[in-house]
Amino acid sequence: QVRLVESGGGSVQAGGSLRLSCAIYTDTEYLVNLYMGWFRQAPGKEREEVAIIDYDDGTRYARFAQDRFTISRDSAESTLFLQMNSLKYEDTAMYYCAADTHRESILHGRPRHWGQGTQVTVSS
Repeated sequence: QVRLVESGGGSVQAGGSLRLSCAIYTDTEYLVNLYMGWFRQAPGKEREEVAIIDYDDGTRYARFAQDRFTISRDSAESTLFLQMNSLKYEDTAMYYCAADTHRESILHGRPRHWGQGTQVTVSS
């Protein structure tokens, strides 16, 4: 079983920064095989991928996240991060942490495990 708990969301002005965290609760043996990612969903819009990180720390970013967002993981502390800089109004959304042991599942936006989400609101 995997439980994901996000934190770090909040309200920020455009141009500001936020760092999201996702605490990962699972067995250590299972943890090292997880592919993980951040997704977001704005009101009235479909959920979209933000960034993915492989178990060997390879990363993939959505175009809007490139050069502004950084995904990372601290396996020792079982935590996934998303550093978001130069935030824009259009980054306003609920941000979700997700995980799966199958790479294709998360790459296609269908990971098995999801957190409850953390709200990010950017004011212009």
